[in-house]
Amino acid sequence: MDAVTSQLVLGIIPLVTGIGLVYWISRRKFYRRNAVGAEGFSSFEASVFTRFIERIGKWVAYALIIIGILFIWSYTQMKKDKEKEQQEIKTEQPVPR
Repeated sequence: MDAVTSQLVLGIIPLVTGIGLVYWISRRKFYRRNAVGAEGFSSFEASVFTRFIERIGKWVAYALIIIGILFIWSYTQMKKDKEKEQQEIKTEQPVPR
């Protein structure tokens, strides 16, 4: 696998992981709500710990999404440079007579 393709793979994996993590955390929070709309926890400690871990998880997910977007942007720039190089090589070759 060349460097350009690896940039794409390194962009897709964290992007999909980050989006999946945000979805999973939000889904857990949704299903924790009761009919009144309040979140139900077994104890105060569980409430504090769960909310803290989910907050950290969302920050990690956002960081993964940003990293994925940066890798994909890097992939597009590398691909443009590679195409430009190939175009220059084609124009520099002498025309046979």
